[in-house]
Parts: sequence; C-alpha cells; structure tokens
Amino acid sequence: MKIVINLDVMMAKRKISSNELAEKIGITAANLSVLKTGKAKAIRFSTLEKICEVLDCQPGDILEFDPSGTPCE
Repeated sequence: MKIVINLDVMMAKRKISSNELAEKIGITAANLSVLKTGKAKAIRFSTLEKICEVLDCQPGDILEFDPSGTPCE
C-alpha cells in the first residue's frame, strides 16, 4: 500500500489506548483496528478530524505516502 497509516505511532506518543481513542472519536474499537492496521480502504474526513483533535496532531502525522509501496486497489 502506498499510503502508510502511522496511527499507532501517534497513539503511543500520546499514551492513549485504542479503546480510549475509539470512544473519544465515536467509532468502534474494531473499526479503529482496521484503520490502524492499514486495512481500511477509506477514511472519512470527519473521522480524521476527530482523531487529529484528540491526538493534537496534523493529518500528515498519521498518513504518509510511500512511493515505493504497492499501489492501493
């Protein structure tokens, strides 16, 4: 995948658990897990906005483009 999800890195830096983040942004822990593992095909801007608010970060802190990766399908 050319888009790398660094959500777990930001969560570790902010010392917040998956369950706590999921509760604060209003999604299930299972859906957050799909996002963290890079298995999600898309993310709503409203969800990304909530994540950034809770983690006090920018979207670029969470999402990274890897030109050497396999293209998204």
